[in-house]
Amino acid sequence: MKRFSHIKRFELYVWLVPAFLLLNLLMDAVNDNSRFPARTMNEIWLVTYLSVINYWLFEYTLPGMSWKRAFQSALLIILHLFLYTIGFFIWRMLGIMLHIFTPLGSPIPIEERIGTLMGYSFQSIVVFGVVRHLYNYIKLKQHSQQLLIAQQQAELNYLKSQTNPHFLFNTLNNIYSLARDKSDLAPESILRLSKILRYMLYETSAPYTAIGQELKILEDYIALEKLRYDESLSVNFSHDLEDNQQGVPPLLLIPLVENAFKHGLAETRDHPRLHMFLSVKNKQLLFTVENSTGEPVGDGDLKENIGLSNLRRQLALLYTDYQLDIQPKDYTFTATLKINLSSHV
Repeated sequence: MKRFSHIKRFELYVWLVPAFLLLNLLMDAVNDNSRFPARTMNEIWLVTYLSVINYWLFEYTLPGMSWKRAFQSALLIILHLFLYTIGFFIWRMLGIMLHIFTPLGSPIPIEERIGTLMGYSFQSIVVFGVVRHLYNYIKLKQHSQQLLIAQQQAELNYLKSQTNPHFLFNTLNNIYSLARDKSDLAPESILRLSKILRYMLYETSAPYTAIGQELKILEDYIALEKLRYDESLSVNFSHDLEDNQQGVPPLLLIPLVENAFKHGLAETRDHPRLHMFLSVKNKQLLFTVENSTGEPVGDGDLKENIGLSNLRRQLALLYTDYQLDIQPKDYTFTATLKINLSSHV
């Protein structure tokens, strides 16, 4: 783990050092373009030294400083001041002795030469420090974004883990009622449930599914629920899909239909009715569900069940442009969902 951390820290300097060298060469070319090959070798020699010292300063010395180790920290600062001044001058003299560094211009006193090199050193500290700060800031933002995405995905999975068992529990209750009454419709209900289960097992793991496939599951679920009712139930489901392959999150719409059956039609005594309309055009999804209810609207605040609450949270995590409008009226409940599918997060 520690070795991986060192590698990540070294990545910045792989491109920062050549960039700093190129910047100095451009400044040399602007000031004096004579003897450019010699100037290039001089800059390479000086930048090599400063890069090592700056790496040590920013990656080890400064991060390791603390008040608890004040004396040790002070000694390291003094050492770095020596390396950026006298040490830098000694490095230049070593380059001259090895015939790597070529003195250019008129000779100047040692004190003035050390002062010039010290200015060069502090310039490199500023450049390396500013770029390193920006680099770490960008990396931190990227890491924070990745954590946010992972957190949102974990929450979406949690919401699905709540919604799917809730949906299955209600469906199994319906089948149990048919089996208890020894209805001939029980085998058909089990067959339709198997289709829904197959879809949930193999399709819902992907972030998107085709709207045409989602429509089939809705129709299977409606047919499964209709088995519990007699001829008095009126169901009308119309749709207008511009593209059957338009991607939508799987099982996103089914909570509205489930809510209509469980909390509306199941409580309607006379002539239960359900009207639904699904439209997808120009990346705009519209889904309306209107169902009868068994009683007039009360004066209290509307309390949403787990299905609608989870749906709202999923929408907030998945899209930036959406609207879920719930309108309870006397003996009627209407849910309208609008989504700009291109606003997916």
